[in-house]
Amino acid sequence: MKRKGKIFITLLVILGVFILFLSFSTIVTLQPGEKGVIFRPWTSGLDKDHILSEGVHLIAPWNKIFTYDVKEQIIEFHAANTAYGELDVLDENGLTIHVEVTVRFYPQYDKIGYIYEQFGDNDQYIQKLVIPEIRSTVRRIMGQYNAEEIYSTNRHEVEQKIIEETEAVLGNNYIVMTALLIRSIKIPENLIAAIENKLTKQQEALAYEYIVEKEQKEKERRIIQAEGIAEYNRIVNASMSDNVLTYEGIQATLELAKSANAKIVIIGNSENGLPIMLSQ
Repeated sequence: MKRKGKIFITLLVILGVFILFLSFSTIVTLQPGEKGVIFRPWTSGLDKDHILSEGVHLIAPWNKIFTYDVKEQIIEFHAANTAYGELDVLDENGLTIHVEVTVRFYPQYDKIGYIYEQFGDNDQYIQKLVIPEIRSTVRRIMGQYNAEEIYSTNRHEVEQKIIEETEAVLGNNYIVMTALLIRSIKIPENLIAAIENKLTKQQEALAYEYIVEKEQKEKERRIIQAEGIAEYNRIVNASMSDNVLTYEGIQATLELAKSANAKIVIIGNSENGLPIMLSQ
């Protein structure tokens, strides 16, 4: 009996400890699209390789779960956004350009432990990594071009360089960038007018060059045609000897003679004059 009593007391103690543990434990619920990484300060520390999925998780009161939103997120740099505003950029000549940019991205969910270790929680990595990198890359790349190139002539090239460099830096820090869109580029109105006027004149010059080129080709075609006609006449004239002409005349007379119609024959007055037959 005493032994059974000791076993019963032991079970009660274990149960009490378990209930006490539960009463002090923390219940964490991860919503759809969220992942978590657990931090155990008294044992293993930050568990970077064990990622918690959505659902309910029970952890010791001294441990903590850091939650990350792994869905695609959007940051917009534009004048109406009081949080970030539009980007002010200096071109290579020191002219201020206002740029509006939209970026879509998400953290690589199986690497959120490494993101937390270097940049902090879900909000901190955006403030410490994503936003500064976008601003820095846009300003650095656009600072290599003048306003006209950024606004018109090399715009696609500028955008592509910004995308490639931003994508590379974020990717090296486990952030997947799905899109970077330059929504608008604002430069002074007088400069826009000058650029558009220049582009108009360039288009007019190209149109004039096209007309000149077309006329030049037409001239060359006519010269070649005239040379062909002249060569043809030269060959024909060279082949038209008296014997050939006499032969052709005889053949024509014979063909006319075969006709059943009445004819008048006129003999030429030269030594080799051919008869001419006129039908009646």
